[in-house]
Amino acid sequence: MKLKSINQILGYKELIENRNVETFSHGYTSDLLSDVMGNAEADSVLITIQAHKNTIAVATLSDLRAIVLCNGRKAPDDMLQAAEDESIAIYQTEDNQFVASWRIKELLDS
Repeated sequence: MKLKSINQILGYKELIENRNVETFSHGYTSDLLSDVMGNAEADSVLITIQAHKNTIAVATLSDLRAIVLCNGRKAPDDMLQAAEDESIAIYQTEDNQFVASWRIKELLDS
């Protein structure tokens, strides 16, 4: 599935674009970063409320494509800069994690 679908179809606000990769294959929902490192599949989109720089480090280590920040969480400047540096896309939504997970699953199934 194309990363741009998260913005174009779901209407989630794109804060940072992934310049290196255009697609994703899986989604993973968690707020526990050690859980993400141990269980998220590569090529995933992380659905979370963890809006801080460490989330980018975990995404990089886990070979994730993007992060969807739920519940209207704002990404601080240092997180945005780290995402830009590592080319990890960041999207923002008012949806809660359950709804965002369901909507991204629907994208993957289409």
